[in-house]
Amino acid sequence: MIRRNYSSPLGPERSDLTTRIRIVCALFALLFSTSVLSGCSGKGDTSMESNQQMVPIVPRPASMAVTEGSYTLTAQSAFHVVNEEFEAVAQLFSEMWTTPMGNALRVESSSGDIQLVLDDSLDDEAYGLTVDDDGVTIRAGDASGAFYALTTLQQMLPADISGNGPAPDTAWILPHVSIDDAPRFGYRGLHLDVGRHFFDVAFVKHYIDVIARYKLNVFHWHLTEDQGWRVEIDAFPRLTEVGAWRSETVVEKNLDPYIGDGIPHGGFYTKEEIRDVVAYAAARNVTVIPEIDIPGHTGAVLAAYPELGCHEGPYKVKTTWGIQEDILCPSEATFDFLYTVLDEVAELFPGPYIHIGADEVPKIQWEESPVAQEVMRREGLADEEALQSWFVRRIEAHLNSLDKQLIGWDEILEGGLAPNATVMSWRGTIGGIEAAQMGHDVIMTPTDYLYFDFYQGDPETEPLAMNWANRTIPLDTVYAFDPIPDELSSEEAVHVLGAQGNVWTEYISTPEYVEYMAFPRAIALSEVVWTPAALRDLDDFYDRLALNLRHLERLGVNYRIPDRIDGIDQEGY
Repeated sequence: MIRRNYSSPLGPERSDLTTRIRIVCALFALLFSTSVLSGCSGKGDTSMESNQQMVPIVPRPASMAVTEGSYTLTAQSAFHVVNEEFEAVAQLFSEMWTTPMGNALRVESSSGDIQLVLDDSLDDEAYGLTVDDDGVTIRAGDASGAFYALTTLQQMLPADISGNGPAPDTAWILPHVSIDDAPRFGYRGLHLDVGRHFFDVAFVKHYIDVIARYKLNVFHWHLTEDQGWRVEIDAFPRLTEVGAWRSETVVEKNLDPYIGDGIPHGGFYTKEEIRDVVAYAAARNVTVIPEIDIPGHTGAVLAAYPELGCHEGPYKVKTTWGIQEDILCPSEATFDFLYTVLDEVAELFPGPYIHIGADEVPKIQWEESPVAQEVMRREGLADEEALQSWFVRRIEAHLNSLDKQLIGWDEILEGGLAPNATVMSWRGTIGGIEAAQMGHDVIMTPTDYLYFDFYQGDPETEPLAMNWANRTIPLDTVYAFDPIPDELSSEEAVHVLGAQGNVWTEYISTPEYVEYMAFPRAIALSEVVWTPAALRDLDDFYDRLALNLRHLERLGVNYRIPDRIDGIDQEGY
């Protein structure tokens, strides 16, 4: 079920679905050209037309009214940009649409039929979009709102607009609509673990492209692990000379007896590459959050700098998965090392957050370490959990001095939460509830709903995936998640910044495999975090997704065909 090249032609398993969708989209164009949409009217800010599936926008806008008529973009179309802050956004979409449309839409300050207007009354990321006989008018309060308006416009155009090849025979028809839209949550994230398996810059950018098209705005880049260190650090070159490479990888789950594949694996990103990715993401309104895992998940660090451990070693970059006992020793040498690393990381990532992990930290080596025990005695710490809290608080103070905020997995609650920390709640929502009730910001990413490395169908027919909790997470389950738990009061709920889907790559070794696991589950998440809760409807979502999949095809995304869509006939679309 996995295509082996994410830019390859469609495999035979897609042929029936593709034929159905082509028929549907042909009917879609015919409906607009013959004004079948006449007589439709809006229902206000909390509704959409009964025929809204004919305008398959995902995530669903907060308010959309479809009216009679259509407008066609042509070679003479142009962006009309008066405000300088919108110019870069218009240029970006002009460049993306040049090849499929056969010409570059001009970006002008005097006239044009795609008009971008500054509207100071709108919040960040919010927008208004109108298509009528005069063309397209976009209102936004900032560049991110203009960007999201154009991503919506892109979904309203034929799917050829998302392709890398010319489409000279395509009519670029837009329905007459009026849309007012804004996100439900400010944090809308998707994660990628490059520590277990390394993915090159080209794929990371491709991944960001898809994130941005569905109005997700955070890319959580998990850069370090026991199995590999992926970011260049000038002060400590052995992190990439040694820590970025492992001798082999365990074969699937063969730990007893251990069986390795005998194939060295590794890679890392230079600082120049990281700056390039960060800028690429920023142009698409995506903030990149790096994760530097400490004090656990540091096998690659200790292989490079064994003096930072609690024992003499030997250490090696791990070739197996799971929780490892090797962790950083809480010595002053360790903090000097970490402060220097984080200084360099902070310079690379201009966003407000740095994630430090701090999950799955076994304390056996601290229990046996004279250094750790002396710190506990000196600082009056009751136990090793308190020692971890002390460790995290020191790191947070340094990050705050760099004008950065700390994010950690919900284990940072154990032993006492650092004063300004944001909690990423993965072991269910309990940690998030506790943190929000304490007045701390929270990002929800519970395994039961948002771990996209878990099976999404019958393990007998799906590629190898995570199954440590015997969970299956199909698309419907993702869509059913609500980031605001019932246990929180309205005052506490404001601390829930949003939610994030996670893609851990123990068993995910290729770009095609990543895409198969992430999409379209991440698209379901995009509607969870963008669309008002009262508007979410699973049947309606599937109707829009079925047509929207053609855009993923044109993007070259190796998505999994949802079971429900795979069996849908085109009648009624």
